Amino acid sequence: MFQRWIDDFKNSASSTLRLTSLAAAAAMALLITAAFLCAAAFVFVLQNYGPVHACLTGAGFFFVVTLIAVGCYMVRKKQIEARAELAAKMAKSTAQTVLSDPMLVAAGIQVIRAVGVKKLIPILAVGGLALGFLASRANTSGSTSEAPAE
Repeated sequence: MFQRWIDDFKNSASSTLRLTSLAAAAAMALLITAAFLCAAAFVFVLQNYGPVHACLTGAGFFFVVTLIAVGCYMVRKKQIEARAELAAKMAKSTAQTVLSDPMLVAAGIQVIRAVGVKKLIPILAVGGLALGFLASRANTSGSTSEAPAE
């Protein structure tokens, strides 16, 4: 149980670190490229049309770059959310499969016979409370896991 949480945390942290380092490298390369392109475009438009048109051209260029970056970010965010939703559905179906296993039911009946019903009722009550807490915690944390850092 704890191993799954640790693995989920490791996967989440490594995914976030990879995305952050990739975004930093892309941003640095884009910054350098944009600086040279802006300088060339500014000088060209300044010589042909004047300073006002040159400044508006630079602003338009940076606006287009911003729109492209926001589009890439939104696509990646949707992919991460879809992957998290799929993982939550698979975990839920796995839990339902385990509880409907006939071998598990047979083992439960043997435990009831060995321990006795009167001694087993308080144990089942505490186990039910613990299961309820775990289920409610899994539902609240499952909706926000793997969300990208903003």
